[in-house]
Amino acid sequence: MGVEEEYLLVDPETALPRPWVADVRRIAGVGPLAEDGEVQDELLQAQIEVATPVCTRLEEVGGHLLRLRHAVASAAEERGCRLLASAAAPVRDSAPVPVTPKPRYRKMEGEARQLVDEQLICGMHVHVAVPDPEVGVAVLNRIRVWLPTLLAMSVNSPLWDGRDTGFASWRTIVFGRWPVSGPPPYFHGYCDYEERVEALVSSGVIADRGQLYWQARLSDHYPTVEIRCLDVQLRADDAVMLAGIVRALVEVALAEESVGAPSVPCPSELLQAANWHAARHGLDGSLVDPQGRRRSSGDVLCMLLRHIGPALEESGDGREVSSLVHRLLQDGTPSAQQRRALAEGGMPALRKLLLAGAPAD
Repeated sequence: MGVEEEYLLVDPETALPRPWVADVRRIAGVGPLAEDGEVQDELLQAQIEVATPVCTRLEEVGGHLLRLRHAVASAAEERGCRLLASAAAPVRDSAPVPVTPKPRYRKMEGEARQLVDEQLICGMHVHVAVPDPEVGVAVLNRIRVWLPTLLAMSVNSPLWDGRDTGFASWRTIVFGRWPVSGPPPYFHGYCDYEERVEALVSSGVIADRGQLYWQARLSDHYPTVEIRCLDVQLRADDAVMLAGIVRALVEVALAEESVGAPSVPCPSELLQAANWHAARHGLDGSLVDPQGRRRSSGDVLCMLLRHIGPALEESGDGREVSSLVHRLLQDGTPSAQQRRALAEGGMPALRKLLLAGAPAD
């Protein structure tokens, strides 16, 4: 497995985005804690991405994420900015952040300027190995019904332009405006997957397969399924928790597929509605469970832990993941923590919370 995280580069006093990714990446890439390939630029010059090496244990994931967060945060501080551990920029300048000067990004800017200007959002992606693409598509079909629950657990983007959006994951709403986004459809095998992907690319509405912004998809670069529904996390250990849950979901899906167990059907329109509901509320109140029933978020999390329990125990991750899920229920989601900080101490308290997510010391 492997994990990618995106962060914003911001002014330490105002939290306004700063387009200094080239300098920060250069500084981080030559430092002792990060290799160049582990630190990458993104669509906008105020975004930066880190990618762990291939890992087999959750302890490895956590160690690499902490190492990379510290490396990039130190480089940002040296440049005069800071990392912001939020999935959406809480405040923005009136002038848009420049696009990273790559032909693909320039083309996107020309075709969807407003969407690109507002792409000041940061996600977390989890890759988990699968034996082959055919099995990978079967895994996608089985885990798609759990994507709203994963999203609800990860929500970390309630603010935009200095105001509460009313959504726990505004990032999900911003991303949902691209042509191919949200939960993936159900596929009738790998050939069906490829035919539908090729039809989308051939239509010319999307430029390439990289613009398949489904919340779960086959990776074009690695022999993995890639889960993309998650907001970036305030704390590295919450990212580890989510990575462990995602891997366990994939392992259960592989086991079910190997014995021919039936998958849970869910119409695309119902899954889309469940996803919107999760982005709106996070874990505050109810969720739509994999059978399409509205239940308390606590009940749905219990269903999730029962579903993946055997896989967590087999990998040795059960105690750590269960403990972190319990803490999540006690402390609230990162989105809830952002709102609490803003209510109690205004923007200074919010900045302190968000900037503490990737400390440079």
